[in-house]
Amino acid sequence: MLWQEYREKQPSGYGYSRYCGLYRNWLKRQDVVLRHEHRAGEKLFVDYAGDTIPVHDPATGERRAAAVFVAVLGASSYTYAEATWTQGLADWIGAHLRAFEFIGGTPEILVPDNLKSGVTRACRYEPDLNRTYEEMAAHYGVAVIPARRMKPRDKAKVESGVLVVERWIMAALRRRKFFSLGEVNQAILELLTGLNNRPFRKAAGTRRSLFEALDKPVLRALPAERYQYGDWATARVNIDYHVVADSHFYSVPYRLVHEPVEVRLSASTVEIFHKGVRVASHARSCAANKVSTLDEHRPKAHQRYLQWTPSRLVEWGRKIGPLTAELLERILASKPHPEQGFRSCLGVIRLGDEYGHQRLEAVAQRALRHRTYSYKNIESMLKCHLDTLPEAEAQPSPPPLDHPNIRGPKYFDPPPLNPPLSEDPSC
Repeated sequence: MLWQEYREKQPSGYGYSRYCGLYRNWLKRQDVVLRHEHRAGEKLFVDYAGDTIPVHDPATGERRAAAVFVAVLGASSYTYAEATWTQGLADWIGAHLRAFEFIGGTPEILVPDNLKSGVTRACRYEPDLNRTYEEMAAHYGVAVIPARRMKPRDKAKVESGVLVVERWIMAALRRRKFFSLGEVNQAILELLTGLNNRPFRKAAGTRRSLFEALDKPVLRALPAERYQYGDWATARVNIDYHVVADSHFYSVPYRLVHEPVEVRLSASTVEIFHKGVRVASHARSCAANKVSTLDEHRPKAHQRYLQWTPSRLVEWGRKIGPLTAELLERILASKPHPEQGFRSCLGVIRLGDEYGHQRLEAVAQRALRHRTYSYKNIESMLKCHLDTLPEAEAQPSPPPLDHPNIRGPKYFDPPPLNPPLSEDPSC
């Protein structure tokens, strides 16, 4: 294709055979390389192409470059490609999942480049993988062996696959104008089908026929459930036994206060791990600066404190007796705010445990009669055994006095402000 484009610009330029001869002479000057014999279904090589595909915003006309992900099977060279907005972790993982589904199974080994989304620290001997990438590979039962840094021949299959995709797909689309990522991927898929069905020039068959004969029969089956993408982060448990994740507070068991934990955030859940063991799981919330707390994560004292509600306290008093419940209602009603009476009510309930329910009921009756709604007064009555003393009978009120020297209420009425006018016109 490059030769054809060259001849379009230079009609009198090199012929195709001369062009190939110059290429072969150049090839002889290259270093010797090891020819890899790839076992069927063993390796899937993955990388991003160097070139991008522009996507135009239909509203503003702004151009945005879409990266092109390429995956190639070692034995058959069966190729997959798709466009993603970025080379970030979410797009990187999503492209892998769709590549597995495209080939209908999983290989034994993934061979990526040292892209930051896949390898957090490149090392010749023990590279550090991104936690999410490692988790995804474990979900599909795939080992990850990154290529050595600055050693592109470790992944020559995908380097060749990238070159083929750039030549036969991206170059073929360079004059088309796209307005969405889905439109780009639809065009790539159409050309990808043709690429995998194109006969080899120096070997029998096609990429698809080799895939059907070699790789497909030995690929591992996809798991029953698709991998759910999740971001990992580290955090330290606050003194209120909560950790912050995406501006929201999630509870963990209170015993882990000040301990470092790992937080996994998926689209629907938040999981918290301590030393590799999951200690908490919450439904993910998008409410910033709000709290999601499980009651079992609280200390017992905190759980009891949160049970202090007016209705709950009255119900506790009702277990002692109806008079005690009424007394608690009066104590709560006598305060400007019900919470001010919580401790008084708890104190009265505990007096029932100390002095007995029967005595407390008797004292509650006396307190209600005298309108004494105070914990200290109730305690004093019990200590002084007032519940054992009979109530003084109410004395009848004396009759009102009747005496001629008593002026009566009319005497104190004020005089009229203005005397009434006489009706006699002569006055």
